[in-house]
Amino acid sequence: MPEFSASVTWARQADEVFTDQRYSRRHAWGFDGGAQVPASSSPHSVPLPYSDPAAVDPEEAFVASLSSCHMLWFLSLAAKAGWVVESYRDDAVGVMARNARGKMAMTRVTLRPVVQFADAAPDAAAHEALHHAAHEACYIANSVACEVLCEPQLSRAAAASAAGVPSAAA
Repeated sequence: MPEFSASVTWARQADEVFTDQRYSRRHAWGFDGGAQVPASSSPHSVPLPYSDPAAVDPEEAFVASLSSCHMLWFLSLAAKAGWVVESYRDDAVGVMARNARGKMAMTRVTLRPVVQFADAAPDAAAHEALHHAAHEACYIANSVACEVLCEPQLSRAAAASAAGVPSAAA
C-alpha cells in the first residue's frame, strides 16, 4: 500500500515564554516533492498576532484536500467519458460546529465546482453524474466522517454549449 508523508516543523522564538500561551503558531509543511507551505492555526482558533492569516491553517487544508481530490477524479472521469474540460473552479466551504459527541469538528464541507467544457458539454444530468462518480471515488471523501456535499454548476459557456447555443465568448 502506498504511504503519504508530510513534515511539519515549528520552533519557539527566543523571546517567547511559551507557557503563557503567547507564542507564534506559524509553522511549515514540507512535502516529498519539495513544496514548502507556510502554515498556522486559524485566527478563528488562536487570535492575532499568534496566528498568521496569510498562512494555510489545518481547517483550510482539510477543505482544500476534499476539493482537490474531487476535482482530480472529476477531470479523470470527464476525460474518460470524452468531455474536454477547459477550466474548473471550486469555492468550497467547510463548517466547523459541535458534532453529535459535542466535540468541535468539521461537520460539513460543501463543494461548489463550476466547470467549463470545450465546444460540447454534458447535459445537466450527465454533469451531475460525473460529480457523483467523482465523489464516490474520492479517497479523501471516503476517509472523513463529516458530510461532504457537492453543488456543481455548469459555466455559462458550457450550459449554452450543452443546449446547442453558440457561446457569446466564442
